[in-house]
Amino acid sequence: MPTIQVKNVPPDVHAALRHRAIDAHQSLQEYVLALLVREARRPTMDEVLARIARREGVRVSVGEINAAIREGRGEP
Repeated sequence: MPTIQVKNVPPDVHAALRHRAIDAHQSLQEYVLALLVREARRPTMDEVLARIARREGVRVSVGEINAAIREGRGEP
């Protein structure tokens, strides 16, 4: 597996990560790897917006929306 080395980590950041790793019963390496994996697998805002842009729109009038709300509330 490839490796990543991060240099010049501020001491307060290192300490915070170390304490969080301890609280999670993980080594610092395990904890930081989990953070990186979670972040890399989460889509960026640009990726989300691109997916939304590819979707086909649906035309619904304000009247239809209001009627659906009234129906959901059990109103006539």
